[in-house]
Amino acid sequence: MLCARQIKWFLIRKFNYDRCVVFVIYLTNIDKSNFVSLNNLGKKIRVEREKQNLLLRQVAAFLEIDTALISKVERGERKLTRLHVVKLSKLLKVSEEELISLWLCDKIIDVIAEDSYAIKGMEKAINQIKEN
Repeated sequence: MLCARQIKWFLIRKFNYDRCVVFVIYLTNIDKSNFVSLNNLGKKIRVEREKQNLLLRQVAAFLEIDTALISKVERGERKLTRLHVVKLSKLLKVSEEELISLWLCDKIIDVIAEDSYAIKGMEKAINQIKEN
């Protein structure tokens, strides 16, 4: 299974070589259906933001972050901090529990999804959490 953070759809590298600037473009032809979804929170943010007719810049201003960053969060390219997620739950009028659980879900998938023992490890972790 592929993880989105490993895939570069295109990458442009700029090299300065003997007074010439050379751009090398790497393209990949990978089926997107094989990706592990790492964007549960981002999708939820976009849906709720659009329901309330909020602009990206309004959300960014509320969180005191750059508009480009919140856009990348919605696309699954960047992650928010827990504090931002808590603040966002208030703005979007969504339960903090729901957003934090999606945030944690994305973090867990990001770390273990590629591992063949992921399910076994998760089961053990869940049992240990229940015991404590």
